[in-house]
Amino acid sequence: MSAADFLLAPEVQKLLRVAYAAPGQRFPTSELAQRAKLDADDVSRTLEHLVKSGILKWNKPKSDLPATVEVDRSFVFHDELRSIALKSFAAAEPIRAMLRSRFKESVLRAFVLEEDEDASVEVLIVHGQLMPDEAEMTTACEKLSKTIGRHLEVHVISNARFGRLTSRDALTAKLAADSAHEIVALGDTKAKLPVERAGLIQSAARKLATLYGPTA
Repeated sequence: MSAADFLLAPEVQKLLRVAYAAPGQRFPTSELAQRAKLDADDVSRTLEHLVKSGILKWNKPKSDLPATVEVDRSFVFHDELRSIALKSFAAAEPIRAMLRSRFKESVLRAFVLEEDEDASVEVLIVHGQLMPDEAEMTTACEKLSKTIGRHLEVHVISNARFGRLTSRDALTAKLAADSAHEIVALGDTKAKLPVERAGLIQSAARKLATLYGPTA
């Protein structure tokens, strides 16, 4: 198995999703298995490769406590791998999947703005004609937050508001940062672009012209 195939293996992605979501936390194998939703054999086999590769490291057990594993920040490609993990399968992918399934009629675009070392993810959601139900969105984000072990800070704005962002807006600076990346693009969902007011006026004018015909 190549290094690329290994990193793309589902078991590896699930374990790294948990580990990189809390890079300073030490996990017993039983907790890793529970959080990653993998059986003990899969976790043991995958951990062996991750530790041998230098991506994770074991910590010696204290007294009668079990041994724990954590992210090895001295790994030569730690920053690059963590960036890839966070932008793909660690946080972005679960958020993307949730938005594209539960809110496909309302979410037009979505961006991960920033991911902090304290396991916090800031997300910007742009809605179309329909606005996501606030209570439903809150519940879905809270549930996902528990699943991936990360706090979600979510901004929901209209497409019109998104189009009016200026250089003075804090969101503009965050969107321009290297840490920002789009996780739901136009056309990824069934959300429709809102009908602009000017468009409604033009449409009404065309209908009137059709009804009454040209004036003399």
